[in-house]
Amino acid sequence: NGLRIRRLGVRTSPGAPWIAPVNAADSGSASPAPATASAPFGTVVADQMAIGWFREGSWSAFDIEQTQPLPLHPATHVLHYASSCFEGLKAYRWEDGSVRIFRLDRHIERMQMSAELLCLPVPETGYLEEMICRLVAACRDVVPPLPGSLYLRPTLIGTQPSIGGATVGSDAACLFVLASPVGDYFEGGSRPLRIVIEDEAMRSAPDFGLAKTGGSYATALRHILSAQREHNADQVLFCPGGDVQETGAANFMLLSDREILTKRTDASILPGVTRQSVLALAAETGYRISERDFTIQELLQWLPTGEAALTGTAVVIAGIGTLIYRGREHRAGDGAIGPNTRKLRQALTDIHSGLAPDTFGWLRTV
Repeated sequence: NGLRIRRLGVRTSPGAPWIAPVNAADSGSASPAPATASAPFGTVVADQMAIGWFREGSWSAFDIEQTQPLPLHPATHVLHYASSCFEGLKAYRWEDGSVRIFRLDRHIERMQMSAELLCLPVPETGYLEEMICRLVAACRDVVPPLPGSLYLRPTLIGTQPSIGGATVGSDAACLFVLASPVGDYFEGGSRPLRIVIEDEAMRSAPDFGLAKTGGSYATALRHILSAQREHNADQVLFCPGGDVQETGAANFMLLSDREILTKRTDASILPGVTRQSVLALAAETGYRISERDFTIQELLQWLPTGEAALTGTAVVIAGIGTLIYRGREHRAGDGAIGPNTRKLRQALTDIHSGLAPDTFGWLRTV
């Protein structure tokens, strides 16, 4: 098919690392990072990627190779039955030049859970961990300085070539990791967001929201585009039947000087790693944490004196200035990013950058 496919390495023994032989493509540093401040989030991708394959019941040794198209048969399972899941995590460059990955273990655990839900081969912890760390090491020269970061996108897809596979899981798979030097997620940088409240549609299937899979994002997309077009909004908060859940790409929470309120995690909610990190930091600094179901009416009653925010790897913590419900705009506080949102964002980014001690053990040095 014209694609250059490099030889995969060999695992020499059951306990040996799942790493392919080093060759010219990954023996040196990556090319200099392009400017990312003005590029839309995720549109700049490093010129190296990690890739491995699951065939005949086992994972091949992975390889670090040039970023290039994947060789997929037109009947590949993922193209017809959406057998895919992914993760999003970040690596940060400190002032001393060292690079650290944030909460690698939790992202691997969540990807393994997603793979199980999608009936895909589950990557071993050590295998995926080494893939990500090896790629970050190969791309360390394109990790931008703070407040930028290297966004990492491990992706798992079913590669069994069969258009009759609607009732079976794919017993072949490809696992690859992309790296993208990024700045702010939202265009315009740090600013109060506009969010539309959707009280009928669901973000995802009720028992599938905890899987990080493209299908859930596809379900939400038409509602987000409609909100952008009609209300100049940034995102949609899904509240089916009045139950406040999350937006199309991030978890949602309400904040005050004393309390944080957020939806309890269940099968409809993605267990956000940043969400859990923010709650841990908030609890340590004296906030009361309330993880429970709550309604749109309770949300609207909170807004005049409180704050609202989104949490996620891409956005970190993003303050909400306005929520739009049934055509009416409701300001959160004075419509600016609130002081509690700023305080917790600063606490988290200080850990990212090494300005505050990592007392939770969240960082992995590469």
